[in-house]
Amino acid sequence: MERFQAPIALLARLFLAYIFIIEGWGKIGEYAATGSYMEANGVSAALLPLVIVTELGGGILVAAGFATRYAAAALAGFCLLTAMLFHTDFSDSEQVINFNKNIAMTGGFLAIVAFGPGAWSIEAWRKRT
Repeated sequence: MERFQAPIALLARLFLAYIFIIEGWGKIGEYAATGSYMEANGVSAALLPLVIVTELGGGILVAAGFATRYAAAALAGFCLLTAMLFHTDFSDSEQVINFNKNIAMTGGFLAIVAFGPGAWSIEAWRKRT
């Protein structure tokens, strides 16, 4: 299995980053609606630019394998905060699913923090050159 480690690490990064790149980009197009949703859940819409930078920027960094551990740590924290602030109505099965999804993604990002981006990453390429 070791010979598959580099491509699997790349796939893991891409799969984890995918939703954050899509959602971060989507929040730009739905800026007002997203801000309203945040306000309705007790989170200041003034934080929306930080949310977009975290999701979109962090997702791109993780996907590329550049500053990966820092970006993964930021996204792990983001996932935990999202779970605790937006998905705690456990009487709603959709909220339970979203809570659990965010906890699972936190684990994936923490694995990247622990083990790094792998050999197929910008970081590894820079070390080789």
